[in-house]
Amino acid sequence: MVCLQRKNNMEQTITVSQLAWYIKKIFEAEELLYNVSVVGEVSGLKIVRGIAYFDLKDETSLISCVCFYGGALDGVKNGDKIVAKGTPGFYVKGGKLNFNVSKITPFGVGDLFRAFLELKDKLEKEGIFDDARKKDLPDNVKTIGVITSETGAVIHDIITVATRRNPGINIVLYPAKVQGQGTSESVINGLEYFETRDDVQVVIIARGGGSAEDLWEFNSEALARKIFDCTKPIISAIGHETDFTICDFAADIRAATPSTAAELVAEEIKSKKWLLQGQISVLQSRISSIILDNETHFEDQLSALTGAIEDKIQDMAHALEIQKTTLEKYNPNHILGLGYAKVSVNGGAVVSAKSLAAGDKITIDFKDGTLKGEIL
Repeated sequence: MVCLQRKNNMEQTITVSQLAWYIKKIFEAEELLYNVSVVGEVSGLKIVRGIAYFDLKDETSLISCVCFYGGALDGVKNGDKIVAKGTPGFYVKGGKLNFNVSKITPFGVGDLFRAFLELKDKLEKEGIFDDARKKDLPDNVKTIGVITSETGAVIHDIITVATRRNPGINIVLYPAKVQGQGTSESVINGLEYFETRDDVQVVIIARGGGSAEDLWEFNSEALARKIFDCTKPIISAIGHETDFTICDFAADIRAATPSTAAELVAEEIKSKKWLLQGQISVLQSRISSIILDNETHFEDQLSALTGAIEDKIQDMAHALEIQKTTLEKYNPNHILGLGYAKVSVNGGAVVSAKSLAAGDKITIDFKDGTLKGEIL
């Protein structure tokens, strides 16, 4: 509520709505403000449901603008200097002054964007952005260094994504300024700190989105040269996917968002585990196959050996049977059974009748008995 002081010291009050409408009528009554053309640099541009919202600024001032014909800003980007034709109006419900733009014409490249292009061209010619010198990310990263604000969503997002993918990963935060004067020096100090940490394998420089002015400190020449001199891989995750800074070009890798940066360095353990399990399964199958093949080969060899032994036993049995038959054939008892007799003298066999002489004592062996006699 607004209070007005009267001469008689009696207070007369009006409502906020009455004051807001009074201000609105002041602007509407000023004919010189109708269809005025304003030169300025575009900043904070966004288009929502066909309506463009942006700021128009110069070196010392800024005014909020709205254009209900969002297509009029096709091709226009932050940093462009334009001529915006329109009428200022006071939005009663929101209590906000807007410059309602009806027409836009290009004026030229904005001062900030011109400085950005000049520095980019200078560093590019020096080789600061060369792909050949950019470092690859190491495998199996165990410790990440993060340079960002210690408050806000960025560090929370990085921790959440990285630890979800790899619960064992370590994250070391260097709390730095991420907006305003002194930001580039703060980030440089963070890089120098992580250069002394042997356990940190990769460094992420991160902050959330913002206007070109919010991100301007990341266009520092000193920061770009420090990134170039770093011995460890640097990932730049500044702003949104459509935002580009000198820091992005100088870094070894540019990530669209801080969460994307976390995904790049934190290897997903689940995928690695599944891969290892698959390799173990293949190895187990190969081992089982080898064992089965060896068992089959062993069984074949055992069967062949058993067959050979059985054949050998049969051969030996057959040979033994032959020897038995031969022995039986030459058995004296067998011969005596054929009607032959054995004649011996003094224990010695008589093989010829001429060897006998009168008076020799002989013994005659038959199959069923023995006779003794004398040669007459």
